[in-house]
Formats: sequence, C-alpha cells, structure tokens
Amino acid sequence: MAASPCSSGPQIVLFPFMAKGHIIPLLHLARLLLHRNITVTIFTTPANQPFVSDSLSDTDVSVVELPFPQNIDGVPAGVESSDKLPSMSLFLPFAASTKLMQPDFEQALEALASTTCIISDGFLGWTQHSASKFGIPRLVYYGMSSYSQGVSRCVMVNGLLSGPELDNEPFVVTDFPWIKLTRNDFDGPFNFRETNSPFMDFVREQVIATSKSYGLLMNSFYELEALYVDYWNQAFKPKAWCIGPFCLAESTKTDSKVSQKPTWLQWLDQKLAQRSFVLYVAFGSQAELSSQQLNEISSGLEESKVNFLWVTRKSESELDDGFEERVRERGLVVREWVDQKTILGHESVQGFLSHCGWNSILESICAKVPILAWPMMAEQRLNARMVVEEIKVGLSVETNNESAKGFVKSKGLEKMVRELMEGEEGKEVRKKVKEFGDEAKKAVAEGGSSWRTLNQLIDELQGLRNDG
Repeated sequence: MAASPCSSGPQIVLFPFMAKGHIIPLLHLARLLLHRNITVTIFTTPANQPFVSDSLSDTDVSVVELPFPQNIDGVPAGVESSDKLPSMSLFLPFAASTKLMQPDFEQALEALASTTCIISDGFLGWTQHSASKFGIPRLVYYGMSSYSQGVSRCVMVNGLLSGPELDNEPFVVTDFPWIKLTRNDFDGPFNFRETNSPFMDFVREQVIATSKSYGLLMNSFYELEALYVDYWNQAFKPKAWCIGPFCLAESTKTDSKVSQKPTWLQWLDQKLAQRSFVLYVAFGSQAELSSQQLNEISSGLEESKVNFLWVTRKSESELDDGFEERVRERGLVVREWVDQKTILGHESVQGFLSHCGWNSILESICAKVPILAWPMMAEQRLNARMVVEEIKVGLSVETNNESAKGFVKSKGLEKMVRELMEGEEGKEVRKKVKEFGDEAKKAVAEGGSSWRTLNQLIDELQGLRNDG
C-alpha cells in the first residue's frame, strides 16, 4: 500500500511533458520508485489521464489532473500531446503554453503532504520556479543519453557550429577528438546561423531552469556510457544521476484479455513457429516522412526479402497500391498503437530499423536486438552516431548524399537491411548488443550501478528533507 500522508517515507511528484515518448519512461520510473516504498504522485492532463491511469492501474500511484490551456494559437482544440500536433512547427507554442498550468500545479502541490522532490520534464522548466517557491528540490528529466547531452554541451560551449561553412563539413569535437560531427547532425534552433529566435529563447529558459535544479535524472546505465557520465559531472552542473534503464522496471500488470492477442502479436508468434526472423520497423510518433520516402521504404523492404513488422502512423497509411498484398506472406503493416517493448522482446524479432529515439535504443539494447539507425529529428542523429560508432550495437542506413539528413533510396535500404539481418557486420553488432543487454540487467538489479545510484539519490533527498 502507498504510504499515508503522515508517513515519513519519501514522497515524490512526477510531471512528464505531454508526449508519449516523454510520458512512458516516467511511468516506468514510477515503478522503480514504488519498489523502494516511495509514495508517488504523477501530474498529467485530462486527455493524457486515461493512458497514464491504465498504465499504472496495478499500482498505488496517485494521478492528478491539471487542466490543459485552451485557445493556443494554431493548436487544434483538444490536442494535449505533442505527438498529436498536425505539424511539429506548432511544438513551440504548444510547449510554451504549459506555463499557463503553473497556478493549478502550485495549488495541487500545496494540497499534497510534504513532498520530497519534484521530477519534471526538461521542457517544463517553469516547474523550477514552483519547486523553489515551496522549497522542494527539483530533478530534471530530458530523456537523452549522456553521450548526446555531453557532446551537445561541448559543441555549444565551444561555439563549434559557428566554424563550418558547409552543413556537411566535418569538425572535431574539442573534448572528444575521435568524434567528428557536422552541422547536419543538429536540428534547429541549434544549427541556425542566427542565434536569436523564439525557439532559442525557449531553449535558454530550460537550460537556466535546469542549472538551478538539484540534479539530472538519466535513463541510462553507467556501463553503457561511463566516459560521458563522468565528463558531465566533472565539467557541468547539476549532477547527473544514472539510474536506468527505466524500461527494466518490473511490472505486475497482466492483461485480462490474454486470450485476445493483438493481430501483430499473433503474427509474430506464427513467424516464431516457422523459425523465421523478423525485422521490426518503426520511426516514432513524431517524425514526418514524405510520400516519396515512404515509397522507397516499402520498395526496399519488399526487395530485401526479409520478414518485417512495420508500424506506421495513420498519416503514413498511403503506401503503394498492392504493396501489402504482395508482401503478405512475410510482411505486416500495423497502423495502431503497439507495445514496442513486447515486440522487441519477442523471440522472432532480430533487428530494429529505428529513428533512434533514446527510449527505442534502450528498449532495443535491453531486448538484445541490434539496430539499423535512421535518425529523423531532434538529437536522434547524435544517438545514431553513438549506436554505430561508439557502442557499436547497430549499423547505419545509407543516404543518397552521405549526410545525416539525406534521402534514403530503396536499394541502399535493401542492402543494409540484409546486412543487419544476415551479414557479417550484423553478426558483430548482434554480439555487442547482447553484451550490453546483460550489463543493463545487472545495472538495475540489486547491487548494480543504477540500483546503488538510485539508493544514494533517495538517501540524499531524504537527508535534505530532514534537514529542512
């Protein structure tokens, strides 16, 4: 049972940003905290509440609804998650509008018993003001790797993006001379020539709020990127605490409809019975692909002759006429929400063509499934470099102009799909990902690096609370 309000045990508030890729890791984190007998309260909005509550229905986590701001310019009424925005060009007004939730957040916070700390998303920098107001330490969650976080900060602090004349001109990362990047490895506003923009102002606000916070929570494990964890903690503040992978938090939740397996799971079971290996294909909930690029993907998958399960967004549903019929013996296209962790954990799945979102990379490593990296946006290009060049658990797609933002042709995709699933390079990365998958499980198990770090953090927070 959850601790009562008068309990002296830790009581932690979680406040994820409104997007599935940000919410899901903090739902996993909630379970990690519950295993430590911590009382957990999670804040969300009315449209996101059903997903949050259902995910944690087997727990004592309290879910508190805060009204989402109305009449945001350009944002359709009822949209309370950035993955449901008609275009990512609306991200900034959407994210900035969350500041309007501050009075309701503070009112709800005041109604809670003594709160040990607030763990909030990096995009909700305004929660630092609320935390300070109530004298509560704030921990920040960005959902990034230590590699991409450390490399990005090094590039920005040293002004390395101002040097190259061309977007695909390589430059050496000062503190990591073996790493060469280009402007194409960064999205706006970081790669803009002009450094003053509303988006850059938003970024600066979040960076300042983070610098005033108690710490950074990293959904990673020390053995995966020790060099970059140490680099951050020696060069920057606040301290980064590596306590993941969150996705390995144990769940007691069971599906009451186990007899009603979704079609995609039945299909995977069938492939396993046939002893056929499957490539899982998914590009996240926010990447936008052109119809031409979708056609190249479908052609590449068809010509590769491998078995594949391709999860697409509904907006990407217009594939070549006859494609699904032609590949129906070995390919399945899914247009519904799926449990990615279940797919990657299925014995038949032996490869992942991925956009390299950090959640996806961690889930793939934990499932010991190698990655074919095809980054799309945000820090995914840095994640892809980490996967391919640093930890070597994946291969990279071939682009037509060899840049991080290049168009992928069907022939290049076909070649790399086959290499991952059947080639010698595929065997090497498969071996490497298995090693890291074992390390991940050890890290969160009793006595492991993440287990010890979380205990240390909780002890520190409790000490602060007792002193306060």
